[in-house]
Amino acid sequence: MDLSDKYKVEVLGITYNQIESGVYAVILQEVGGTRRIPIVIGYPEAQAIECKLQEIVTPRPLTHDLMLDMMHKFNLHIEEVQIKRSDTGVFYADLKMTDGKNVHNIDSRASDAIAIAIRANADIYVMADVMSQVGFEPEEMRREAENNEVSDLKIKTVSRQRVKRKTIEELTKEMEEAAASENYELAAELKAKIEKRRTKK
Repeated sequence: MDLSDKYKVEVLGITYNQIESGVYAVILQEVGGTRRIPIVIGYPEAQAIECKLQEIVTPRPLTHDLMLDMMHKFNLHIEEVQIKRSDTGVFYADLKMTDGKNVHNIDSRASDAIAIAIRANADIYVMADVMSQVGFEPEEMRREAENNEVSDLKIKTVSRQRVKRKTIEELTKEMEEAAASENYELAAELKAKIEKRRTKK
């Protein structure tokens, strides 16, 4: 497959819909460009992706960590992930894996493929037809949001007032407790706030 048939992307972050509870999206951005693609995903997958982005250490391996460990045990390595879209508008992905001799294409949900790819440091690609159909420029989306043509998606953050009242030590303890209780989304938010505090010192 020619590189002109696909675009390399990176995971920009996770957003959630403040209007419709429980709706999350992973935002992919074109490498070397500005176009983005939102893919709606479930809470567990959002949690798994956010944990890796924030480098949250969990007490036990998450599902995608377990899958990657099993792949390595059987000498399987991910070459790349290709994000595609069905005629009904559902995103899916092909995991291109190799055992050192043969290349295998594994059908996957886009969210699972992304969660595994960022753990394996594998390249993620969006097919050219998908990018042309659903890719958008941030400025364009901002104008549409102002006209109420799209849902208001905002990155979820910890309440600033609540965070400012706590020391870094207190926030670190809260982060560890959140990770231990498997509330990984909160742990990721707290870790981001702690790092932001430390860079300002």
